[in-house]
Amino acid sequence: LYYQPQVNLFTGKIVGAESLIRWQHPQMGLISPSKFIPIAEETGLINDIGNWVVNSACSQGKKWHDLGYNNLRISANLSSVQFRNPSLVAKIKYAVDNTGFNPNFLDLELTESGIMKDVQQNIKMMTEIKAIGARISIDDFGTGYSSLSYLKSFPIDILKVDQSFIKNSTIDPSDAIITSTIINMA
Repeated sequence: LYYQPQVNLFTGKIVGAESLIRWQHPQMGLISPSKFIPIAEETGLINDIGNWVVNSACSQGKKWHDLGYNNLRISANLSSVQFRNPSLVAKIKYAVDNTGFNPNFLDLELTESGIMKDVQQNIKMMTEIKAIGARISIDDFGTGYSSLSYLKSFPIDILKVDQSFIKNSTIDPSDAIITSTIINMA
């Protein structure tokens, strides 16, 4: 598990870290999750992998808090298959209880396209996760097919605009307008 710092653009201070899973293969080197997560989802291993990620992220977050970095948030990605697992909320609760990590500093990330399947069940699951104290983030926002009317019904705390819009927003007027509109809408 690798950790990518999350930086406040106004202060330049690190405010959190996103946990990113990578597979260090002995012959092939570092393998991107886009290569192995779909296989893990097909085989059912994604739930065990996802539970390991959430547990590891909570454990690391607790270590950082114990070192005095009390306000650092930690985020972990949930696959859409993992998110549909009925035992997910219990697994998240176990992770925070087992590690002693304050769930108010935990962000769980879902993709926009992943939440649009079985909307009512997903709203229920998000509500249960938020009841533990964690926040819900939507990753890669702008790449899915979600309707804004549907989106407002989800208990979402954070929208992460897809990098395809951000990357060129200083040189492509269309990307700049889309990015600005999403920020203003949020």
